[in-house]
Amino acid sequence: MAIFLFMAFIMEVNSACPSYSSSEHESKTQQESGNDKSRVSGDSARIEELMLEIQQMKMKELMLNDRIAETENKSRKSDSIRRAAQIHMVDSLRRVTKGVDVIVDSDTLFTLYASLGGRSARDRAERIVEAIERVGKRPLLNRDSVRMLQTDTYIDIMHGDKVLMSVTDMDAIWASRKLDDLASEYLSILEVEIDKLHNEYGLMQNIKRAGLFVFALLVIWLIFRMVNHLFSRLRRRIIKISHKKVKGLIIRHYDILNARRTSQVLIFLSNVLRYLILFLVLVFTIPILFSIFPQTEGLAEEIFDYVWNPIKMVIREVVYYIPNLFIIIVICVATRYLIKGFHYLALEIEHEKLRISGFYPEWARPTFNILRFLLYAFMIAMIYPYLPGAHSGVFQGISVFVGLIVSLGSSGVISNFISGFVITYMRPFKEGDFIKVKDTTGNVIEKTPFVTRLRTIKNEVVTIPNSFIMSSDTVNYSASARKYGLIIHTVMTMCYDVPWRKVHQLLIDAALATPGVVDHPHPFVLETEMNDNYMSYQINAYIKDADRMPDILSDMLQNIQDYFIAAGIDLVATHFYDSRMATRNANKNPELEG
Repeated sequence: MAIFLFMAFIMEVNSACPSYSSSEHESKTQQESGNDKSRVSGDSARIEELMLEIQQMKMKELMLNDRIAETENKSRKSDSIRRAAQIHMVDSLRRVTKGVDVIVDSDTLFTLYASLGGRSARDRAERIVEAIERVGKRPLLNRDSVRMLQTDTYIDIMHGDKVLMSVTDMDAIWASRKLDDLASEYLSILEVEIDKLHNEYGLMQNIKRAGLFVFALLVIWLIFRMVNHLFSRLRRRIIKISHKKVKGLIIRHYDILNARRTSQVLIFLSNVLRYLILFLVLVFTIPILFSIFPQTEGLAEEIFDYVWNPIKMVIREVVYYIPNLFIIIVICVATRYLIKGFHYLALEIEHEKLRISGFYPEWARPTFNILRFLLYAFMIAMIYPYLPGAHSGVFQGISVFVGLIVSLGSSGVISNFISGFVITYMRPFKEGDFIKVKDTTGNVIEKTPFVTRLRTIKNEVVTIPNSFIMSSDTVNYSASARKYGLIIHTVMTMCYDVPWRKVHQLLIDAALATPGVVDHPHPFVLETEMNDNYMSYQINAYIKDADRMPDILSDMLQNIQDYFIAAGIDLVATHFYDSRMATRNANKNPELEG
């Protein structure tokens, strides 16, 4: 600044002193000699003024420099305060902020914490990884082309004209390092990683991997050929031995496995073992094949995980499920022995060894079936929370779906089931009774909760749904025969010329002579209809064996014919008898005919 002021002073002096030619100077010398003293005094005053101005300007320069230094000091203090605040903020965030690792091919290079230009640390890490892989995985690479480019606020690490990453002051604060030192460290790390990627993805390395891949394929093919050859020999050996030495498996005279079946089973098991071995070979060799090339190494791990993770999950779930399995076993065992206890009581009541007032022996088995059903239902309800996947939405949805299907499609089944138990406790009949349901008559041979089966006198087995029995009239002949005596009856007609007392006696005698008809209560005859030419007689006889009712009735009809024929009473039908009697009378009295 002083130099500039001195030059300005010289210029001003020169401008104050005009230049003249030499002739004019000589002519005017004398004129100006008188004014020399005044000029000297004037120049001295001017110089003094200029020197004063120079001093004032120096003072201003010094003051300006002081202000600049003060401003710089304030700026430095402000920067130091701001940096201290940033460091304090970073230290407070260190406890709760988790950095993002920059990972290339499973190698962690460094960790980023700060964002840059609106990009989060995660976005920065992803872009850095992409840039490194894009540069390092190229077959041809200039390894010395990684460099640093420094700006005012950050440092760029470059490869050619591409930016690999930027290192900022905030990165340096998070790393507790200087910006230059941190950038140099990152530069060396990136150079090493790029060289490593080049070595892994280079052209010669890929050629070596291709050769190794072909060799591995050849080894796998040889293993397959060897396994198939060994199991082929094993199959021939099994067939050869099975025809000579293998004996069949016989349990209680039942030939479960003969020699041929045994050989088939052994061959099947050998095939299963062969496929299992081949599958294991594939499981362990395919990941090895894919791991030869770095591009497919991640795929190899995924394929191995596809196989191993389900196996590991099953093993882990089985181990974790063991306590629940013990609980289920305890519940099942307790329920089983409780059912056995009820079964024992039911048998005792059914065989009338144990008598309970108001509880009939025939109720024992159906009551036991109801209790067994309820106990099993209770057991399932207790086991359900301990089943695998019981709390999953899929399992619950399937349970609801199955329950809906059962409820919609089993209305008739449930109706028969309930009707079966109602019939059991109503006791309209029991097994062995001779009953009539609608138009079907026969003996009860089976009662189930859903249907009842009858065997008719023609040996036809008729299955009747229990709901049909509940809605129809049921006649139990056996119950009446056991308690009161079953009445069998038949109706015959007789003309008035036969005395009715004789007809009564003949019918009663014929009934008493029939095997199966009891004499107490005594048979009786009812006159059911009086027509113009004949009378209808109904003979009623008591029997105790309802199962033989058709046979007894047939025998009684035979006896009636025998007794009436022996008594000389014609058993011709009444309308034939009327026409015959009219003809006979006309022959005796021709006048009546005229």
